[in-house]
Amino acid sequence: MSDTLPPFWRPDIHADRRPALLARGRIKAALRRWFEAQGFVEVEAAILQLSPGNETHLHGFSTTLIDDAGAGHPYFLHTSPEFAAKKLLAAGEPRIVDFARVFRNRERTALHHPEFTMLEWYRAGEDYEALMRDCAALLAEAARAAGTTVLRWRDSEADPFAEPERLTLHDAFARHAGIDLMATIARDGATDHAALAAQAQAAGIRTVADDSWSDIFSRILSERIEPRLGRGRATILCEYPISEAALARAKPGDPRVAERFELYACGVELANAFGELTDPGEQRRRFEADMDEKQRIYGERYPIDEEFLAALGAMPQASGIALGFDRLVMLATGARRIEDVLWTPVAEPGRGGR
Repeated sequence: MSDTLPPFWRPDIHADRRPALLARGRIKAALRRWFEAQGFVEVEAAILQLSPGNETHLHGFSTTLIDDAGAGHPYFLHTSPEFAAKKLLAAGEPRIVDFARVFRNRERTALHHPEFTMLEWYRAGEDYEALMRDCAALLAEAARAAGTTVLRWRDSEADPFAEPERLTLHDAFARHAGIDLMATIARDGATDHAALAAQAQAAGIRTVADDSWSDIFSRILSERIEPRLGRGRATILCEYPISEAALARAKPGDPRVAERFELYACGVELANAFGELTDPGEQRRRFEADMDEKQRIYGERYPIDEEFLAALGAMPQASGIALGFDRLVMLATGARRIEDVLWTPVAEPGRGGR
């Protein structure tokens, strides 16, 4: 929030914000009804966790748990309910959903807030195609609850009732950047940095000497592809390179790509979904590689939740997805900034503390 913006608690400012905030409540109620009708159980993952997550560019808030003997133990506010939710899948829950308050450091823009609501749900025994159908249904539910027929952000619009477009990363890179992404990925998933850098430079995309393949991939995605997604109708961007799989399993028949998709509307990323990886050894390898990269870039690393890896080995095949609930409300109400749909935005440093 800019220093020039007045505080949210001023009565005139609150009056302007209130219609979107009331719509937020209607959308949440509608989505809760939808999940209940689908046989989901709503759960509440603990916010305090041993690890905030082990992705390279994910930054958690740290805190200290003091036990009854007065000893301090490092804990984190979770960046996602994912670890706890998958433990519940291992325990035997078949369909779960959580409207989770989550916390991410180093993130504050028109689309990011340090504390926000993540709508996360899991389907045991079902593939990630089911989540694609869920996304289409939830966009329509949110629009109906908000009393709109169009999703909006800045100069972009999308029809929430239209069937989402499905687009692979390979096709998206070719269509919007003129880059043959799969030509830079070997059959075993190994990536060719030089090949992607050469294509990026030919397309007029900046690269620097210490860029990794992943750095270049992310820059092409953010600069050339994401702004063009979800215009007119939502886009499901699928089949991510296996090097960008995070916690997703490899796609059967093509080990170069993962069962991962992201949902976009109006150029805004709304959700990230996985056909869930259930191999604890492979997940540990990915976590350790990501923490090595985090150490290289940021000079820090997070612990690995050993109990999570143990639960992963007992977890059934499942699909799971995390959707930015506040962003969905933004698009359904036409809000310009995420703070416009938060009842009490977090004060920026230097404001509200005097």
